[in-house]
Amino acid sequence: MPTVPDRVPPDAVPPAVVKAADALAEAARTGTACPPVRTLFDDGDIETAYIVQRLNVQRGQAAGRRIVGRKIGLTSRAVQQQLGVDQPDFGALFADMAVPEDGAVPAGRLLQPKVEAEVALVLGSDLPHRECTVVDVLRAVDFALPALEIVDSRVKDWDISITDTVADNASCGLYVLGGSPVPLSAVNLRSVRMTMTRNGEVASEGTGADCLGSPLNAAAWLASALAGMGDPLRAGDLVLTGALGPMAVAAPGDVFEARISNLGAVRVGFAAEGAEGDHA
Repeated sequence: MPTVPDRVPPDAVPPAVVKAADALAEAARTGTACPPVRTLFDDGDIETAYIVQRLNVQRGQAAGRRIVGRKIGLTSRAVQQQLGVDQPDFGALFADMAVPEDGAVPAGRLLQPKVEAEVALVLGSDLPHRECTVVDVLRAVDFALPALEIVDSRVKDWDISITDTVADNASCGLYVLGGSPVPLSAVNLRSVRMTMTRNGEVASEGTGADCLGSPLNAAAWLASALAGMGDPLRAGDLVLTGALGPMAVAAPGDVFEARISNLGAVRVGFAAEGAEGDHA
């Protein structure tokens, strides 16, 4: 697990970290993807990659953006195989990343979006323990929701290692939440089945067990990692627990819908070129 400090002191940031953070921030600002940032420091140096991530998150907060939770990435074996990695990662979720259910992502909002279906958890109490258990998670979760995460990479052509995606805030883009909360007493998250369609055709399928064995396992991993950094999950936080199946590429005009058994459905569209969508 990473041992990155909660905050990155400005005078302690190596020049390579600043250069990587600047490249990713500029790619997001201009809409022009940058080369892989792993070339700026040792590829596989995950702790340094998290410092890059933290620097840009702090910049976002300084600009007035509000953190509402965290996302876990690379929890599905299928997604790990797609990206050639073998462990999960995490990133920060900001309030301005939310897209209304059945809304539309404006054309040009993201660089190279892909969509995955997930289980979202909303916490009713803190998770402060460095060795968080599934029981701790069960006690802390207020309710679950079906979710779509719209991942995006600021790195050109998705040419990423785990170092790149960690530095790039775990390839966060946007997210969409279903509107009907479900208590965990009413659903076995390990056994849920997911089907995601693109324009009415099946684009991805999976189960809760495809997410680190259960979305609860993923949440416990995240809680432990964040507590170890001194930045634990808190009551009210949103947690996107990770993909239940492979990602699907999104193009202007596409409509995605995910159905997760016992949790419900969630839907989002992508505005056609030249059209205006609902801004998050």
